[in-house]
This record gives sequence, C-alpha cells and structure tokens, in this order.
Amino acid sequence: MEETEQAPTVTVKEPLDLIRLSLDERIYVKMRNERELRGRLHAYDQHLNMVLGEAEETVTTIEIDEETYEELYKKTKRNIPMLFVRGDGVILVSPPIRAGV
Repeated sequence: MEETEQAPTVTVKEPLDLIRLSLDERIYVKMRNERELRGRLHAYDQHLNMVLGEAEETVTTIEIDEETYEELYKKTKRNIPMLFVRGDGVILVSPPIRAGV
C-alpha cells in the first residue's frame, strides 16, 4: 500500500507567522516617507526590524512645477546588497504570492 504524499498544511495563527513563512523569500515592504522596499527576507524580530538582502529601494518625491503648479512625481531607485530595516518605519509587509494558497 502506497502512502500519498501531501504538502504540509500552512497555518497562520499570529501575524508574525506570515512573516516567518516568508523567510528567504522576496517580500515587499512599504515604509513611511514614501519609501518602498523589495528584497529577500533574511531575518526579523518581534518589532519588525528586518534584514533584507538583494534589496531595491524606491523613494517617491513630489515636486511642484513653478509655472503650472502641477505635481510631478519622481521615483528614485537604488539597489542595496544588504539592508537593515528599522521596524518602527514599517507600514505594510507583503509576502510573496504563492500558488495554490
């Protein structure tokens, strides 16, 4: 008699469980002051301090055109090999999209 192999069930009982399941995965982090980060989650703690590898930071600034008074949105991107993220600036953490969940 053959046993059918099933994938382990993923249960999220506490908010930090979702972060734990995202270890070594690429995540999206929205920060204060119009900063966005995408990177591989290497470590985190209960304060949402995080270490991201292969991080891409996007900063959005709004400038006002002096002639038309139109708002101009400017995005600046930079790549950072290893980044420490202080948890008190985190607004949102989005785990990777998983198929079948």
